[in-house]
Amino acid sequence: MTTIAIIGAMDEEVAHIAESLSSVTTAQHAGLNLTEGTFEGAAGTLRVAATVSGMGTVNAASATQYLIDTYAPDAIIFSGIAGNLNRELRINDVVLGKTLRYLDSDMRLIGQSAPGTDEFHSDPHLLDVADAALDSMGIHHIRGVIATGNYFVAGDELVAKVKEQTGADAVEMEGAAVAHVAARNDVPALVIRALSDEADVEYEEFRTFDITDYANVAARLVLNILGRL
Repeated sequence: MTTIAIIGAMDEEVAHIAESLSSVTTAQHAGLNLTEGTFEGAAGTLRVAATVSGMGTVNAASATQYLIDTYAPDAIIFSGIAGNLNRELRINDVVLGKTLRYLDSDMRLIGQSAPGTDEFHSDPHLLDVADAALDSMGIHHIRGVIATGNYFVAGDELVAKVKEQTGADAVEMEGAAVAHVAARNDVPALVIRALSDEADVEYEEFRTFDITDYANVAARLVLNILGRL
């Protein structure tokens, strides 16, 4: 049976997916709340393992490696929200992580270790499936560059710095770490980001927002993708 691992950084990003699974079991290991179940895809039943990693690269990387070691997934999907850096995009548009780059890491050093690259990429086949799913849902999207860093990006000065360093269309705190660990393990990965804000408010204000609608855009996309696999 094909196994798909799904990760989100926050509860809102995973709850809708977990609710859509059948034959569900739950467990707690390595600081993770794990939900395992089945989903009916186009070619048959999929085994799905989903969890909330928490925010930041270390949390995302450790959750990804745990899912790989425990469930041996055929693919990993990271779904969630991000700040918009592309002024041609709007809130609730989606950026598919064709390219993922660290914002605050010296890849001249890190790139000397496996997988030996200075940037990371979502799997081409999974990108094609996501494109078709987004088209069917009528959601505006691009295959773009996502920047990942361990701090919250807000304000014109910081946004300009991030864009200059990475050329990113969206900024967040987990995607490159997921793609990095997946690449080390030769597991295809897909990073999906629904745009929830314009990277123009500080975290203290952002944390008061209700992000459910934005997170559900990404979650509905994941379910559509699962249905096509």
